Amino acid sequence: MSERGKGSIKAYANEAFINSKDGRTLRILAEYLEPKSRFEREKVDDTIVFMGSARIHSREQAEDDLKKARQSGIDLEPAQTALDMSVYYEAARELAFRLTNWSKEIDHHERRFVVCTGGGPGIMEAANRGAAEAGGPNVGLTISIPIEEFDNKYVTPALAFHFHYFFMRKFWFAYLAKAVIVFPGGFGTLDELFELLTLVQTRKMRKHMPIVVFGAEYWRKVIDFDALVRHGTINAADLKLMRFTDSIDEAYDYIVKELAEHALGKPGPTL
Repeated sequence: MSERGKGSIKAYANEAFINSKDGRTLRILAEYLEPKSRFEREKVDDTIVFMGSARIHSREQAEDDLKKARQSGIDLEPAQTALDMSVYYEAARELAFRLTNWSKEIDHHERRFVVCTGGGPGIMEAANRGAAEAGGPNVGLTISIPIEEFDNKYVTPALAFHFHYFFMRKFWFAYLAKAVIVFPGGFGTLDELFELLTLVQTRKMRKHMPIVVFGAEYWRKVIDFDALVRHGTINAADLKLMRFTDSIDEAYDYIVKELAEHALGKPGPTL
């Protein structure tokens, strides 16, 4: 080998370049190609996406935190609120469990309607947990943000992804999704919900996309959707892009019916 060759670094092995501004296009492309390769290898054809707050605890944890708050006499109101909100964790867990069991009954060589979340705690953990408890694979699309212990242990290891770019993460949420269930959440959940609604409203997303907004009371207090209609900034028909509910049974029946009819081409259950 020549003296020049000994010190040379191949471009794809040059970490300084890959991590530089000039290497950004390659990093973005990698966050498309690497997940694509893995989804194909794991035979994941499509997903049911669960979105919601990372701050909502399980009933067990919320009850324990409330007990500690009562003993200490501090933070009682936040602990009670956390217990009240834990109903959404348990609902996401149960809904993911039931949808995973349903998907496992489908006679198909690929994994259909796999539960997919942002891979973090809260509602994300609840949905991954429910799917894992049903014995099904599930997806976690985590993001690099300055929060410790963001991953949850219920994500199927082969389907655990970690993104730098929010827009690439959101691409994979939307690209494989055949249904979306949105639980109470904050800025991140609002961002994801409104981007999906915009894609459907503008028909940039042409596939049929049932969107369930779970927790009607929460959502109608947080966002006055009817006011958008009154002020003429959306059409009344746009409200039909979402289905509001507080019922696990209703959400399950609606999702199964929509997927059976529009994704599988079979008649679904009568609602």
